This record gives sequence, C-alpha cells and structure tokens, in this order.
Amino acid sequence: MTKNSKNIYIIGAGISGLITALELEKSNFKSTIIEATNGVGGRVKTDTVDGFQLDQGFQVLLEAYPKVKQFLDYKALELQTLLPGAVIFKNGTPTTIGDPLRAISLFIPTLTSNIGSVKDKLTIFKLNLELKNKSIEAIFNAEQTTTLHYLKAKGFSDRIINNFFKPFFSGIFLETELRTSSVMFQFVYKMFGEGLAVIPKNGIQAIPNQLQSKLKNTTFKFNTKVKAVEENRIILEDGSVIETDAIVIATEASKLLNLKQEMNWKSCDNLYFEVERNTLKKPIIGLIADEKAIINNIFSLQVLKQKNSITNNHLLSVTVVKQHHLNETELIQKVISELKTYCNITTKRFIKRYEIKQALPDLKLVRYTKDYLKYKHSDSIYLTGDTELNGSLNAAMSSGEAVAKQIVEDFK
Repeated sequence: MTKNSKNIYIIGAGISGLITALELEKSNFKSTIIEATNGVGGRVKTDTVDGFQLDQGFQVLLEAYPKVKQFLDYKALELQTLLPGAVIFKNGTPTTIGDPLRAISLFIPTLTSNIGSVKDKLTIFKLNLELKNKSIEAIFNAEQTTTLHYLKAKGFSDRIINNFFKPFFSGIFLETELRTSSVMFQFVYKMFGEGLAVIPKNGIQAIPNQLQSKLKNTTFKFNTKVKAVEENRIILEDGSVIETDAIVIATEASKLLNLKQEMNWKSCDNLYFEVERNTLKKPIIGLIADEKAIINNIFSLQVLKQKNSITNNHLLSVTVVKQHHLNETELIQKVISELKTYCNITTKRFIKRYEIKQALPDLKLVRYTKDYLKYKHSDSIYLTGDTELNGSLNAAMSSGEAVAKQIVEDFK
C-alpha cells in the first residue's frame, strides 16, 4: 500500500486542521477535511455586513509568532500595522502610552502619562529587557503561577496593574482577573516586544483562506456534521459511517469521543457600531480602565482603510469580556451609553453582535510544545488544536504540524 492510499480524515477546517493537511501533503499524503460550517477558519472568520468587514471577534495577529512566520506569506496578506501602545480611558480622560522605541510619537505621551509611577515605568523597562533575553523554551519551562501574582512579584503597583495590565491583557486572555498562567503572559508580552500586532487587509479570515489556497491534494466536505468518533470510524449526524485509517480531531474532542471531562472555554461579546466620528484617529487599541464599565477595549477599523469596505463611515469594534446577564437589547444600550460616558463616542447605529461562547480554551497550565506521541489519543485517533498547548494562533499551527509528523511516522 502506497502512502497516497492511506485514508486520513481531519475533523475541523480551522487553523490546526489546515496546517495538518498542509504538512501531510508535504509528505505525499492526501487527506479529507470534514467541516460543519460552509467554509474554513474555525474561530478565525470574517463577515461582510452592509459594506463593512467584520471579524468574528476582534483579533490581531502577532507577527513575531514563530509558527506564523513559518507558515504565512505576510506580503500577500497586506498586513495593516497597529501602533505598539494603547489609549487608556479613565474617568472620561484618554491617556496614550506605548513603546517609544518603536513609535517615536508615543515618547512624550508615555513619559508624561499618569497610568503608573516612575518606578512602574522602570520596572516595565526591566521586564522588557528580561524577556527579550529569555528564550521561549525557558519561559515555558518556568514555574507557572497567575499573571496577577507574577506582576505583583515583579514590583508593579496596583495602579498600573488596574490601569494598564488588567484592561490590556483582559482583552487578550478574555478574563478580567489575570488568572491566566504567568508563562502565557511572558510569552505574549515577549511576542509584542519582538514584533507588531497586525491585521490582514481582507480581515482575519485571510489567514485560513491563504492556508486553504496552498492545499492541492486535500478534499473538503463542508456543511457536514460529525456525531461521534470511534476507532477507525467517523459517524456523521445523518447516520452514515466513514471508515478510516487515521482520524485527526481538530476541534473540541470531548463530545465526539464521549469523554467525561469537557473543555472549559472563555467567552466574550464583540459588537460593531457605525459612529459619528473617529475618536481613535490612529490604528491603536482603546482600553476602558474604569472598573464599573462593561466594555474592555475598542478599536476603529476604518483607520486601516479596509480593502473591501465600500463606505467611508467610521466602524468601531467593541469587546466585552466581563460576564453579564444582559439580553442583546440591554447589552447594546449599555455599550452605547458607556461609549459616550467614557470615550465621548456617539454611535450612529448598531451593526452586529457576535456572542462568542468558545473564544479561547481555558487552560490552567499551558505549554509550548509536547512529545508527538501525546497528541495520539488511540491507535487511529489524534488530537490537535490550541486546546492541546495554549490559546494562541501559534499553538494551533504548532500542534497541527506535530500531529502530521506523528501520522507520517506511524505510517512508515
């Protein structure tokens, strides 16, 4: 039996599934990807609504991610660069801070900001230097505690933790208490320091679209839902059964395998509004530092001059991380009120809400990689995805690559 005759199925056309298929093709293996929806991307998708380009959840790409640099063609993505900083809204007053070494326009605002003390700013400088000289492997081999405990141990004051670190990293980790692993904080902080945050001109879905375009010998079965997975068998929702040599589960595996312990997920709400004027006149993230506010961060998409946009109106993305019990109407009204109160932004109309219940895997302990064999659930079933390592695009790609290598090794 030749390598090409192996019957390999991948469940899920997200980033991990696409990378798995790509790596299998490199070793002359064909695979079939089964996807429940009508397209690729998984949690990395973009819609077009009323001429506006809407990512399903505000997402940025960290260009310093090692696996992202390995698998993506940056030039083809037409990456739009965000300024390395943030506008912090506290008590109705905006304060801009950032990395003046990479954006000189942020030097004076950062120097004169009252977000933290002089000691805090010196501590940030020390942290920057420490993580610049620390390898990714060393970061992930360190003892893991919470991000909040790590920051306090470094000597940061409650003032800068509450005014900057909490609102900024709550938007990344999708939780407001900084209980995410300190290892994940160090990794993401290092990546921010070594590269810029960027957004593809055609939206975040340009990433999986580019990966799909590289696949030449992979078959896709869209709008096909899987009910269960057994050894060498995939049972579809319609009752039909697919016999396989190998199955890669590139989506949440607990229900498909009938596991007792289900994956915990972090959730968020992402709302889009058309606004009267652009308060954020530069491509920079806005953070709401008031504890009473439900909004975590805002971003004006129009400053990126989206390629597909057919309107000159201002598009504002709003992310809500805090847990709430508001219905959609109540949530929209509260966000509209807070935009006016905290940011002096007047909305013209509400466009769309994305309620994202499975935004990031909620992992107490994270890792950068693991032994290939540990991706193997059984003789014919393999697990991949950021759920296996850490909640990042880098981890999704890394795990997909590792699973493909394991399958190739097994079929030798």
